[in-house]
Amino acid sequence: MSSAASTAQPARSALQATAEPGWVRWSLIAGALLFLSFFLFVPLLAVFVEAFKKGWDVYLAAIVEPDAVAAIELTLIAAAISVPLNLVFGVCAAWAVAKFDFRGKNLLLTLIDLPFSVSPVIAGLMYVLVFGLQGWFGEWLRDHDLKIIFAVPGIVLATVFVTFPFIARELIPLMQAQGSEQEEAARVLGANGWQIFWKVTLPNVKWALLYGVILCNARAMGEFGAVSVVSGHIRGSTNTLPLHIEILYNEYQFAAAFAVASLLAGLALVTLVIKYGVEQRMKHQLAAHSTAA
Repeated sequence: MSSAASTAQPARSALQATAEPGWVRWSLIAGALLFLSFFLFVPLLAVFVEAFKKGWDVYLAAIVEPDAVAAIELTLIAAAISVPLNLVFGVCAAWAVAKFDFRGKNLLLTLIDLPFSVSPVIAGLMYVLVFGLQGWFGEWLRDHDLKIIFAVPGIVLATVFVTFPFIARELIPLMQAQGSEQEEAARVLGANGWQIFWKVTLPNVKWALLYGVILCNARAMGEFGAVSVVSGHIRGSTNTLPLHIEILYNEYQFAAAFAVASLLAGLALVTLVIKYGVEQRMKHQLAAHSTAA
């Protein structure tokens, strides 16, 4: 009896040390909900209210307007190119960092985080300095009738730069936590590199990979700063959805601007729902891995 009491006492003390009074917990929850209401829910609701304020016909006209359609197409093209490129890079970088030790590993990790520390506007300026008409390769590009800045290739390059950390940064911690025991066992059993990747590595990281792809795609479709610098703001040609929204708003076409903005807001909501589902899958996968370990 005394042993049980002595065991329960530290547990009770630890609970008392970490537990907060009810009013503190409810105050924190209320503060968080109030913050989210004013800075997230209300602005998001306002976007849809303003988008449909003048009726469905005005909303639909803003969406199917030729410049809007061109902006939607360009946004999808930029995402369709940049996300697969970042997928390949993210998987390769994560596999290299998590499974191997090599000289320059810390440098690679630093370079992966570079877009998080560099302003997107600065990233766009870097591409202008390299590929612009007065840039390092500007004269060569002009002589060969190649156009990168103020064209689709520049928009894709800028999008790739600002989005490439997302997939790698989701995979690296998980792959490091999983270790390389399963891959080594598969190698001992005679599997080659591709078989190890498809049969062992990929199934273990598939939900983290999907999570990273979702975040990468959302950022690619919503990127403004870097794309704004390299696009040239040519209506119907080099404007993505965020740039088209800015132009409409600056021209006081508020109904059209909010209508197009509702597309990105809807994408954000869909992304959040999918993100939540993938997070739950990842938690189950981590729990299963911990149990097996």
